[in-house]
Amino acid sequence: MDDSKTPLLLPIQSSTPNHGGCLACLKSVLTANNLSIAAGPMACLLIYIFVKLDGPKETIAMLAVLSWIFIWWLTEAVPIPITSMAPLFLFPIFGIASAETVAKSYMDDVISLVLGSFTLALAVEHYNVHRRLALNITILFCGEPLKPRLLLLGICATTAFVSMWMHNVAAAVLMMPVATGVLQRFPAGSSTGSDVTRFCKAVVLGVIYSAAVGGMSTLTGTGVNLILAGMWHSYFPNAKPLSFSTWFSFGFPLALLIFFALWGILCVLYLSKSTGSSLTAYLDKSDLKRELELLGPMAFAEKMVLAVFSMLVVLWITRSLTDDVPGWGVLFHGRVGDGTVSVMMATLLFIIPNRKQEGEKLMDWNKCKKLPWNIVLLLGAGFAIADGFRTSGLADVLSKALDFLETTPYFAVAPIICLISSTITEFTSNNSTTTLVTPLLIQLAKPMNMYPLLLMVPGAIGAQFSFLLPTSTPSNIVGFSTGHIDIKDMIKTGLPLKVAGIAALSVLMPTLGRVVFRATDQFHDM
Repeated sequence: MDDSKTPLLLPIQSSTPNHGGCLACLKSVLTANNLSIAAGPMACLLIYIFVKLDGPKETIAMLAVLSWIFIWWLTEAVPIPITSMAPLFLFPIFGIASAETVAKSYMDDVISLVLGSFTLALAVEHYNVHRRLALNITILFCGEPLKPRLLLLGICATTAFVSMWMHNVAAAVLMMPVATGVLQRFPAGSSTGSDVTRFCKAVVLGVIYSAAVGGMSTLTGTGVNLILAGMWHSYFPNAKPLSFSTWFSFGFPLALLIFFALWGILCVLYLSKSTGSSLTAYLDKSDLKRELELLGPMAFAEKMVLAVFSMLVVLWITRSLTDDVPGWGVLFHGRVGDGTVSVMMATLLFIIPNRKQEGEKLMDWNKCKKLPWNIVLLLGAGFAIADGFRTSGLADVLSKALDFLETTPYFAVAPIICLISSTITEFTSNNSTTTLVTPLLIQLAKPMNMYPLLLMVPGAIGAQFSFLLPTSTPSNIVGFSTGHIDIKDMIKTGLPLKVAGIAALSVLMPTLGRVVFRATDQFHDM
């Protein structure tokens, strides 16, 4: 061998592993997650440098920051709660708002309402109040002979009722084990397309959609309603705030119509005349009663949690009633809000003993570790973005994209807005959709000379019609993970349900909505 050539071969041989190492390094950098992380600031930078809009520099800055936040929200490149805190540093850096101003958006009466409500929901979960209620209602509807339609109605109604008082996702998570516990009595090897399989699909779909529909009923049932209330107060501080009782007067009738539409759709698509006889052999009312008996008699702690929760609901409803009967809130000169009541009642849980162990209260801080801070931060981000939309002038610019609605007939406005919002919400979270759409609708109301809530409410309600895809909302994922349903089932059921929801809103918004929200015919300074 010619020794003089050996040194020339060594670099060539060593270059192969180095090349492979570079490729591996490049692949590790070019992962989907890292690309998504980089996409946020890159989009922000490109928009800030190259996009030109009419208005002050803060308008471009707000659009750039929004692109960053929404890319991270859509891709979940960074955990959503962390992304939700991005306005705290992006707004001051880009000159949109001061740090103090942005921070105030993350704690107001709506946030207090959420914290108090979720603390109560944790108590309900801890003491199995929800499970006892679910079993009682299921037994009530599980008659002899077995009527699958009534049983399905009972499960769906229970879920909707629970979702009225706690977050949709929490309601779906709490009720899905109850529903699947019923389904576990059926044979696992049922053939596809059989009555049993179709009934299982109907139950799972009924739980996730009922959780969404029930949440529309109350102001605290879903984050979307809270964001709407917060934005209304932020944009129109002198207007009468959206109270629990005001929203319930409109939201409950709307949810009731959509709920019965859901039940009808499920019965038509998944139940047949032979379903009852197919299920009778596997579903025995005595089994459900035995499961309820295992919970034992209702203890003192359960009774007190239920009493506190019931008192909270009564106080919410009666705080603000009508002009003639103003409610108990007038005693405090309007300084008390729904959040005040929520936190006050939650505090009682840390005072009342549970009578299980000496010195132990109904709740302690260890039980509160499951508080959904991600929802709290997301709500805060929504309020901060709403303020940024208004102060930066971006809302004025973007609202021009919806100028075509100015010439749209009055009765067509609500369904069009609802359709736009319900389409966007299939690809991003309900809260994010509301945060994006609502400020635009507020700005659009002025040139249309229309009362803002007549546009804001359809946008917010439409954002809750996320019925088609598993990823549209965490509640859908809860049902999808059971293995009983697939995407085709969701589309087959969700599409007519979305149409029914838009139709119900189109009827109630210009009729009941105008009365409940005391909407005038014109936009006026508030």
